[in-house]
Amino acid sequence: MTNLLNYIHSRCPLTTDDISLVETYFITENVPAQTLLLEAGKTERYVYFLSEGIVKGYQNIDGKIVVQHLVAEQDFFTSLDSFMTETPSLDYYETITASRVLKISKPDFDILQKETKFWAIFVKEVTNEHLGCKLERVKDFQILTAKQRYLKFVNQYPKLALNVSIDNMASFLGMEPQSLSRIRKQIAF
Repeated sequence: MTNLLNYIHSRCPLTTDDISLVETYFITENVPAQTLLLEAGKTERYVYFLSEGIVKGYQNIDGKIVVQHLVAEQDFFTSLDSFMTETPSLDYYETITASRVLKISKPDFDILQKETKFWAIFVKEVTNEHLGCKLERVKDFQILTAKQRYLKFVNQYPKLALNVSIDNMASFLGMEPQSLSRIRKQIAF
């Protein structure tokens, strides 16, 4: 819970009452590796904070797994459209490693939204941060080579680079695993 409270507090001030509400509405769960947290076709019921571990978000497009999210510790994730509109998701979210998540349900999320000042400010901050990351990722796909995308990924997320399979990393970076293997061999020499 401390990680979550520190994360929130770094983006907006929290009162003692705010802290109590966060502690009340977020549930801590330890999740084994390779566990589905969300399956396509199901409605996302939670927003998750990843306190420990690694999670991937992906879609199965014509039988091909396309990794769209690699979530590192100390960050939020959810299938946002599904969560907000309470409609079936196109996404899967799965733990890569054993993980500890703190999750808040849609009804509890809505309570915080209505009954506190900090929650709306915080949600806006996190949403803007994530939107900025998405825009940067699109830009990277437009202007960086595959090798440059890989090097940027390694520099920004060294823990992910060490703990995510080549298949997942290649999919996230928009290349085939064989291409990523070649790039890694070039860099090693």
